[in-house]
Amino acid sequence: MRRRPARDACFPLISLNGGRAKNAFTAMRQTTAVRETRSMNAAATPLLNSLDLPGRPENTRVVVAMSGGVDSSVVAALLKEQGYDVIGVTMQLYDQGETEHRVGSCCAGQDILDARQAAALIGIPHYVLDYEARFRTKVIDAFAQSYAEGETPIPCVTCNQQIKFVDLFDMARDLGAAVLATGHYIASRADGDERALYRALDADRDQSYFLFSTTREQLQMLRFPLGDMSKPEVREHARRFGLAIADKPDSQDICFVPTGRYSEIVEKLAPQAATPGDIVHIDGRKLGRHAGVMHYTIGQRRGLGLGAAVATGGEPLYVVKIDAAHTQVTVGPRSALATKRVFLRDVNWIGPGIFEEAAAGAEIAVRVRSTRPPAPALLEMKAGEAWVEFLDDESGVAPGQACVFYDNTGPRARVLGGGFIKSAEPAGLAAAIPPSHESAARA
Repeated sequence: MRRRPARDACFPLISLNGGRAKNAFTAMRQTTAVRETRSMNAAATPLLNSLDLPGRPENTRVVVAMSGGVDSSVVAALLKEQGYDVIGVTMQLYDQGETEHRVGSCCAGQDILDARQAAALIGIPHYVLDYEARFRTKVIDAFAQSYAEGETPIPCVTCNQQIKFVDLFDMARDLGAAVLATGHYIASRADGDERALYRALDADRDQSYFLFSTTREQLQMLRFPLGDMSKPEVREHARRFGLAIADKPDSQDICFVPTGRYSEIVEKLAPQAATPGDIVHIDGRKLGRHAGVMHYTIGQRRGLGLGAAVATGGEPLYVVKIDAAHTQVTVGPRSALATKRVFLRDVNWIGPGIFEEAAAGAEIAVRVRSTRPPAPALLEMKAGEAWVEFLDDESGVAPGQACVFYDNTGPRARVLGGGFIKSAEPAGLAAAIPPSHESAARA
């Protein structure tokens, strides 16, 4: 069921299912149709505008996903300045009360107020969509379950994949928009009849890791105006437009955790993740006990609950494996984190051609953490299973994270897609692919 948008601030509240909403949306569609007709009559061969669309900006409706942050607000202001017919839409995703004035939140509480005020200053209509129930089911519950299974999830990817780039697309179409624009730092360019994704100009802000699951169809309608800008440039634009949020801090990764302690949410929604168990060394020694697998991630060094005396020869210990089914956490030296291969699930391919042809030993670049640069690797597929083999061993690869594909290791590389890491194979194993996906050798 589609959610109800609330027209806020300077505009009357409306309901998507109500008569006023239908009238409002119908009027918008009719206005769009009139503008399109005028545009067709005005020019037989219209040039492409700055959004790679035919027609003048004033005849092009754009919905901007406004999170309440400086980036999306600047996108709305820039497009309005260029003459586009802009509508702002904000998704309320979780309980506003707990995050009303918390720094680093997103899409709730103060953020909705900030988006509302920015839209009013820019002079565009603004709607708030209530997606709390859907966000909890698709993102928060899935986040907790992933931790309970010993994974390290990335809820930002899930939110883009399951909420923003699904429901917002429907709403944009209902509003008669030609495209949906966001404040993500990633670039989108025409590639024949399709569009391709590229890493952002500002490497420190590049968000391509979190957008690998964007489909070809979605790319046709998505636009990312900040892909060729730096963060300081964006903040300078915000000051030029007089936006009160010009210096607002960026949102944090797990935006829906009010206290910053994600374990509280995980334990509440997936109590099995708090079941105590053993901490063992890779050599088989039992070193201690833990209070639940939710407190651990692959590569973790601090907060293991072990004294320095248990370290072998004083060497620091790291989490190298999490066995949620047996509530066991395995630790070892840093060298034990070296990974040669990762096996993937839910692969999305947006590169040239089809995935089955590309996954035949092609040399690509991959990222297995958002904070790491792309590294050379080989892309393979056999019997329906896809995997990546690193040319140089990677360290601390965690199931649940993404493995994102690029066509090279350069700063403006094309995004080819990616998948979620299902399992990892330690570098010390033989080169042969294990016959079973459940091989005990895999982390």
